[in-house]
Amino acid sequence: MTTILVLSGPNLGRLGTREPEVYGHATLADLEASLASSAEAVGVEIDFRQTDDEGELIRWLHAAVDARTPVVLNPAAFTHYSYGLRDAAALVTSAGLPLIEVHLSNPHSRETFRHTSVISGVATGVIAGFGADSYRLAVEQVVRIVG
Repeated sequence: MTTILVLSGPNLGRLGTREPEVYGHATLADLEASLASSAEAVGVEIDFRQTDDEGELIRWLHAAVDARTPVVLNPAAFTHYSYGLRDAAALVTSAGLPLIEVHLSNPHSRETFRHTSVISGVATGVIAGFGADSYRLAVEQVVRIVG
């Protein structure tokens, strides 16, 4: 069974209480449970992780390369400025592995500083603006890519 590493960055551990008008009322645990259920339906396993630590996200991406594991990544605030995370994401796609960048909200409909992603240019694709479904859509696309 294929495992997909699903990574969520800073402040996503606060889903459900942080700006519910933007991110909704579902918690990260709710999102994980829903995603695990939909992943099982398409025959994959999810390794779901969240951290507020940039270095930890980078280490997880390095491990994904070493283990040949596809990645769904919500870099959250690191999207806009973390060149270290961008370089680690590039290692994933350079290794021939899919990396789908996801966002719960649509960054382009929000503040101007959110319009730029340093990750998008090295990602296999980007899915944004569909709430928790952004993650589900990304997992489904990884399944299509890896067959």
